[in-house]
Parts: sequence; structure tokens; C-alpha cells
Amino acid sequence: MERRIALKSIGALLLAPSATFSKAAAEKHSVLRIAHLTDIHLKNKFDAPAKFVKCLHHVQQQHPKVDFILNGGDVVFDMNKENINTIDDQWKLMKSLLKSENSLPVQYCLGNHDIWWNENSKGQTFYGKQYSMNQLEMVKPYHSFMKNGWKFIILDSVHLDIDNTWYIGKLGDEQFAWLENELKTTDSTTPVLVMSHIPLLTSVLMIEDDIVNKWVMTGGDMHTDTSKIINLFYQHPNVKLCLSGHIHLRDKVVYNNVTYICDGAVSGAWWEGNRRQTAPGYGLIDLYSDGTFDESYVNY
Repeated sequence: MERRIALKSIGALLLAPSATFSKAAAEKHSVLRIAHLTDIHLKNKFDAPAKFVKCLHHVQQQHPKVDFILNGGDVVFDMNKENINTIDDQWKLMKSLLKSENSLPVQYCLGNHDIWWNENSKGQTFYGKQYSMNQLEMVKPYHSFMKNGWKFIILDSVHLDIDNTWYIGKLGDEQFAWLENELKTTDSTTPVLVMSHIPLLTSVLMIEDDIVNKWVMTGGDMHTDTSKIINLFYQHPNVKLCLSGHIHLRDKVVYNNVTYICDGAVSGAWWEGNRRQTAPGYGLIDLYSDGTFDESYVNY
């Protein structure tokens, strides 16, 4: 009798953790699956159109199915110094392929190659970011939206340096104030995903050849206001995940419980193979109702 009672008690103890685990598992369920495609650099060279189509098909064949695409910028190859005819052709090609080969919704941010900074074009209507914003039907280069209980914040990373000759990664005062307000007015229980083109934080800028006694990082490789942004995120623990591209390398940093991921590049090394050890690919992210996520880098 005493042995049966003892065994019964042990059984209850063994079952209790399982019941707790089952309850936790039931509360955590996938609410969204997104594909993060960045640095496509589409051009009619190096068989890039066919490879991009292969990538789009690969995304749409995922199981479970992808709900939508986050495009991390550098949509076309290079608007920086091109003439208007070349730019028109690149965008026509991009829009044609998306129309014929993709059925998923897409949300965009602008990359440095999506900005027309040809010195000879200053003063024209489409100078700067306006041309790409028109193509992508963007009212502003940064915005936010809600989807299935998650908040998505799309940032505008790319701005001219103080000498107006090259770009750096930053938000600027107006956009930073907007970001502050977005986080302040978001319910603290709502998980937040942030997407930028230039990384907010990355660890791979030290991977350079022939370093003698110090590393040199330029303002165009990572946000120059990183410290300010990280301090802001620290005040809002519901910021969970920050996605970026730009450096064409796969990178993952966790700092203050925020995960910063650079998802390589669809184009790899600008359609000429791998960029160092990172093969052409895209990010695949499952978002859960409790604010957690699973992610992987997929070589298509």
C-alpha cells in the first residue's frame, strides 16, 4: 500500500512538468512567416534575372508558406551614378519579374544603391530618393505597420555625409524623434521587428585583410548613431529583432536581448558567387505570439 502511494506521488511529480510544458507550448504559436530578401542588385548581367527568379520561386515553395517578403534595400544594381535610361531599364526589369514571378506582398526599405545622387542630376524632380519612392509607391522613406500582433518599423538608413559627397548610416533628428514616438506609443506587450538597410549593429566589419594594428570602419558600413539607438531600444524591451543587409555577409549579434541580423545578400558577391564565406541567400523568420522567433539563412 505504501509502495503504491509512493509510486502514485512520483507519477504526479513526473506529470506536472509535462502539463506545464504543454500549456506553454499551446500559448506559443506561429503568427507569421516572413522572408527577408536584401541586396538583390538586379541588373541584366551575370544571369541575374534568372537567378532572382529562382530565389523568388524558392521563397514561394517554402512550407509552411511565407506570408510576405521584407525587402531590405538595394533593389536595383546602382542608381548612384547612372543615367536615367539605365535606371528606367533596371526598374522596369524588377517590376516585370515581380509581377510575373511573385505572388507575395512586399514591404521595402531604401538602400544606398536605390538613391540617385548623380551630381549632374541635382535639381531634377527625381533626384535623391524620390525616384525609387515613386517606383515603390512609398509616401515616406520610413514607416511602420502592424501585422498579426507584431509591429514592423521600417527605417531609412542612408543619408548624405556632412560634405554631401558620400553616404553614411544614420537616422537624423526628425526620424529619430519619430522612432522614439513609435516605440513610446506602442503597447509594451507588442513585439517589435525593425528593418534597416545599413546595419544598426554588426560584428563583421573587422573581417578585413592585412590589418596591421587597428581596424578602420567607415560611417557607411554601420549606423553612426548606433549607441543612441541601442540606448533607446534598452528602454523598450519589446524590441526583439533588427534585420539589415548592405554588407552582403551573414551576421548575428545579440545585445541587451535584442537580436541584430544581417541576412547576407540575394546577389551574393553582386552576382559573382559568394561574398567571402556567405553564399547568395535570404532570411527565413517565424514570428510567434509570445514575441519569440526562429530564424535561419537559406541558400536558394
